[in-house]
Amino acid sequence: MEKSNSKIIKLFSRQQIEKRVADIAKKINKDFKNKKLLILSVLSGSVVFCSDIIRKLKIDFEIDFIKVSSYNGRQSSKKIAVKIKNNVDVKNKDVLIVDDICDTGRTLYYLKNLILKNKAKTVTLCSLVNRTVKKYRGVSVKYKGIEVKDGFLVGYGLDYNGKYRGLPYIGILK
Repeated sequence: MEKSNSKIIKLFSRQQIEKRVADIAKKINKDFKNKKLLILSVLSGSVVFCSDIIRKLKIDFEIDFIKVSSYNGRQSSKKIAVKIKNNVDVKNKDVLIVDDICDTGRTLYYLKNLILKNKAKTVTLCSLVNRTVKKYRGVSVKYKGIEVKDGFLVGYGLDYNGKYRGLPYIGILK
């Protein structure tokens, strides 16, 4: 790990992230060929990751956004609030939820069930970072960029109170 400044220790470089994004996009291209894919990007953290993925897709897809909140600073509130709802009809579509990080899986579990209640054909989960902890109700992320055990991560869309999203790498906030 390289120390990049007094607060953040670089954990994953831009090049490492780009490799993982390319690998994920390749799998999505294969798995969703000839399907009605709707990509649902979870705002605001997944925007950078989702943008990089969709530029590598060679399949047809729609994209929409949903904003949810479950964190206050470094702590999970354990309450999920939908701040902006998606606008696209999910009925009979294969939905890929793209998020920046899956910690416990509580938010992705909530979103998956919300989309399924609206009669999506399938719901698959994709996350830039997957925390290697026991997941809420067995949530399973199919497309994982990077797996980590612990540390508060920032950069490449991940933030701390709205800061550090624009870093071209992922680091641990100390």
